[in-house]
Amino acid sequence: MNARDRNAHSLVADQVAAERACSIDLERVWHELEASGCATIGRLISPRECEALCSMYSRDAGFRTRVVMQQHGFGRGEYRYFSYPLPDLVAHLRCALYACLVPTANRWNSQMGIAVRFPDQHADFIERCHAAGQLRPTPLLLQYGAEDYNCLHQDLYGEHVFPLQVAILLSETGRDFAGGEFVITEQRPRMQSRAQVVPLAQGDAVVFAVNQRPVRGARGFYRVTLRHGVSRVRSGRRHALGIIFHDAT
Repeated sequence: MNARDRNAHSLVADQVAAERACSIDLERVWHELEASGCATIGRLISPRECEALCSMYSRDAGFRTRVVMQQHGFGRGEYRYFSYPLPDLVAHLRCALYACLVPTANRWNSQMGIAVRFPDQHADFIERCHAAGQLRPTPLLLQYGAEDYNCLHQDLYGEHVFPLQVAILLSETGRDFAGGEFVITEQRPRMQSRAQVVPLAQGDAVVFAVNQRPVRGARGFYRVTLRHGVSRVRSGRRHALGIIFHDAT
């Protein structure tokens, strides 16, 4: 593909991503995020796109590093971070979803008494990350086999952290794998942790808090801390795409 064709393809991908973002019921997403710190978006990408992304995992081209979870105490399974330039689908979804979520991110920071505000466009936020030395892209593909799992964690990679991220299930529950549920926990002050299991089908996305979110109490807003992970895969193979909006040091 020559440069002209690549530019035309990129423009089409950007338009498609924008159309998908416009089709999201943002009022529902915002309401669910306020209520529980996570929200689902059904069929954000097509089965064909899911399969194309899954097929990329076995290739070395397009990735900057591979992480085997067991070697770091993160669980079992593995994942690969994309390198720049990101695949068109990933890059354009990252920008389009950021634009959808930035009003919630700024409102949350205001309610939590955090002075940082996020710009309207993702490219401007990435410039902020890069100026602070956060230069490495964070979108990733994850692969789990039987008995694999992902420990509860937070994806914090430096000073600049966008408070929301997205995970998209690329495999079909029941056909490709069993188990492997997306799990999120919430720790409120002086209370035990609350766990949620988020059911997903192929192509579905879950939007969730990276670290903390505000909750209204009797005396105003207070912060609760969230972590996410994946339960044990009982059989088969599970792939997922993670879209994190800040870059890493």
